[in-house]
Amino acid sequence: MPYQYTQQNMTAATSAGASGGGYQLSQAIMLVYSKEIMFWAQPVLKYDQFAVKKLELGVTPGLTMNMLRYNNLTPGGTLTEGTRMTTQPLTAAQIQITVAEQGNAVSVSELLLHVSFDDVMASAAKLLGFDMAKVLDSQLRDAYFGCSNVIYANGRANRNALTNSDKFGTGIVKDGVETLKTNDVPQLAGGYYVCFAHPHQLRGLRDDNYWISAQHYGAPENLFNGEVGRYEDVIFIETTMQRNGQAAGSSPNYNTMGFDPNLNKVSTPGLTADAVYTASLFGDNAVGHAISLPVEMRDNGITDFGREHGLAWYGIWGTGRITDVNIARLETA
Repeated sequence: MPYQYTQQNMTAATSAGASGGGYQLSQAIMLVYSKEIMFWAQPVLKYDQFAVKKLELGVTPGLTMNMLRYNNLTPGGTLTEGTRMTTQPLTAAQIQITVAEQGNAVSVSELLLHVSFDDVMASAAKLLGFDMAKVLDSQLRDAYFGCSNVIYANGRANRNALTNSDKFGTGIVKDGVETLKTNDVPQLAGGYYVCFAHPHQLRGLRDDNYWISAQHYGAPENLFNGEVGRYEDVIFIETTMQRNGQAAGSSPNYNTMGFDPNLNKVSTPGLTADAVYTASLFGDNAVGHAISLPVEMRDNGITDFGREHGLAWYGIWGTGRITDVNIARLETA
């Protein structure tokens, strides 16, 4: 049962605030809604499932956190009896991710809390949870999106060369897997690559005879959020958060945090300005999520003599690519 927010759940603030008749949210309520905001965020977090996380209480000067990426060893070989093995040092690169304050807030009136038939604070926590998830996932999405490996459907040379027939399908998936394997990109634990794709893209792939629906190989509790199926040792995560453009002159019909007008395909003679869809295919150790302060719920103290209450989610984190070569962006019509 949701925690009911009433006058009895409120405590006097500081002595100065109490003397003025003010109130603030109690720590008990803060604990409840801090948990609730994470509960509502989890069902929509998709990109964060595969990010490499680094949690530190402090950051180096410049608001940066270092993530270590070890370099491969020089290959060994045949040994000669009586000859000592030559050792080699471990080498690594430090990937720096800049962290920043993140947050969003809402406010409600004391009157609304008393007269509303709804549990307003529970609804506020739910909305804040969804918002936090979208913000974090959009930042991680952009980290994948900014990779240098770009593959266009049917071997097209660039985005403007795409036509209506260049849909997402088995060909571009195989091209992406070939690119990653050629670059010796390690697969994630379990032996697979991961691909984030828009529902429009996955619609065609589902018709392939070798497509395996997620409901046929795993129980729901064993699947990743958004996992819909497998093909060619790739698991597919369906999401409308992928950055996609749209045809010129048409009305926006994409998630507002996923639509990107810069992805509009420029019209060329004989072609229309088709919508461009993107998918992100990647292996292990691709993107990092550096956390200096985990997300928490905060209140805004006493405002307007206790007549207004503010709630916010707040955290300090940063996102960035760890290994650019481990990611490929797939662009289709």
